[in-house]
Amino acid sequence: MGDPLFFQGVGLGVFIIAAVKVVVAFVVLLVSVMLMIWFERKVISDMQNRIGPNRAGPYGILQTLADGIKLFFKEDLLPTEADRIVFKLAPYLALLPALLIFTIVPVGGIVTIAHHTVELQVADPPIGILFLLALSSVAVYGTMLAGWSSGSKYPLLGSVRASAQMISYEAAMGLSIVAVILQSHSLSTRTIVGMQASSVLHWNVFRTGIVPFVIFVVAVTAELQRPPFDLSEGEQELVGGFHTEYSSLRFALFFLAEFMNTITMSAVIVTLFLGGPDGPGFHFLRWLWPILWFAGKTVVFLYCYVWVRAALPRMRYDQLMDFGWKLLIPLSLAWLLVIAAIQESRWWGVGVLVACLPTYLLLQRSRQVSRQRRELQAAEADKNRARLQPRQVLLRSVLADDSPGGDD
Repeated sequence: MGDPLFFQGVGLGVFIIAAVKVVVAFVVLLVSVMLMIWFERKVISDMQNRIGPNRAGPYGILQTLADGIKLFFKEDLLPTEADRIVFKLAPYLALLPALLIFTIVPVGGIVTIAHHTVELQVADPPIGILFLLALSSVAVYGTMLAGWSSGSKYPLLGSVRASAQMISYEAAMGLSIVAVILQSHSLSTRTIVGMQASSVLHWNVFRTGIVPFVIFVVAVTAELQRPPFDLSEGEQELVGGFHTEYSSLRFALFFLAEFMNTITMSAVIVTLFLGGPDGPGFHFLRWLWPILWFAGKTVVFLYCYVWVRAALPRMRYDQLMDFGWKLLIPLSLAWLLVIAAIQESRWWGVGVLVACLPTYLLLQRSRQVSRQRRELQAAEADKNRARLQPRQVLLRSVLADDSPGGDD
């Protein structure tokens, strides 16, 4: 297995084709980010009965470009208490994982260019899924270092929130990916797509029982810090979050990384669970139809992200952590055991499922009892405060009367 482009060795033609693939992927991703920002602003404005951007270019489509040019020429600020090197490095650490993850995503089929067989993806390493997991773990460093290096408490709190959130949901995301690996028996993204190509029923969203797909989508949304999981940018208590002290181009890089990550992870969802570029084609322009299918599936997920942002309120931080540790991780682990047992035999799968159900119900019951206990303790504390409040008011009035400046 591997990229067929390199089967006959590496010559000048192979090098040029590889370089062109890298440049095209980079340009397509940057243009997609510009269109995604415009798309999100227009869709949300339509949902809220507003017009949205409509000045720069037709239908306001060049508004993102205008905003980027404005940010490029704004003054670049550097806080006096900041760690200069880390402060400047952090935006690039947030951006690079999104660029590199997109390189392993198959956006189309296989074509022939200058007598060379070429896969429409930048690279197809045999350990592509491990590459994905490694880079998604590295992304937290950009956020964490941005808050720490600013020398301010509010960005630090935002970065601590973000890192705890990303680490928490990384486990559930990894377990859902392992379910896909068990079904595909490969770590290559091209092989995973090929295993789903026979029919829609062979897509991993159905082969894994839908549960890993739902867990992966929720975990990725939390990893991307998209609403309703955008607690690292809670304006009510953190001003602006981990990027509060950033301005100009470095401020723009964080938002570029956010939207680029959204596009990249939507493409990853399509690759792992929805067949990638798989779909019905026609006899003319056969190379084009897989690309269109892949783009269409990705746009559906991007629209869902915008819809969720417009519809759902932000969660509380304790709800966020409880949801990840007490619901998603146990559910993903139990479902992974069921899928692994089914690989042995269906009866093993049924037995493991029957064994996991009471365990999961017991965990949820203990979670409910714990929540009720906390609520009772909070209610008791409120009663104590209400009972002590009149005494405190009376004591303050007595002290005020006995003071030298009291009533004469």
